[in-house]
Amino acid sequence: MPTRDGHARWEGGLASGSGTMKTDSGSVEGAYSAGSRFEDAEGTNPEEILGAAHAGCYSMALSHILEESGHPGEWVETTAKVTVKQVDDGFVIPSIELETRASVPGIDQDHFTKHAEEAKVGCPVSRALAGLEISLTATLVE
Repeated sequence: MPTRDGHARWEGGLASGSGTMKTDSGSVEGAYSAGSRFEDAEGTNPEEILGAAHAGCYSMALSHILEESGHPGEWVETTAKVTVKQVDDGFVIPSIELETRASVPGIDQDHFTKHAEEAKVGCPVSRALAGLEISLTATLVE
């Protein structure tokens, strides 16, 4: 299996500095700052990139589980909401909330929810983030 690289460069101090992040493939690239990370300033931040990675991994894992169960989905769409909180000694990411919707012919909500939970536990990004609280809302779209 290949190793994937992400790169970042930061210049200056925390409050006044700025930086750029990008993937080795060049598919994802953006500027970031303290304002884009901890406030609502323009730019990206590590948390939204982490969220995109988690949503992408989860969607693929759920699609695979559904297909293996004999119910291939037409589509799976996931949002990962990454929470950042300030604590006494800095900042932490305590939780990620996954919200997924999918169109899966021939399956009921109970079976869909079971498979969605399997994907939450089993996708590689969820496993890497196992120390976090990861919640899930799974909606089957007719």
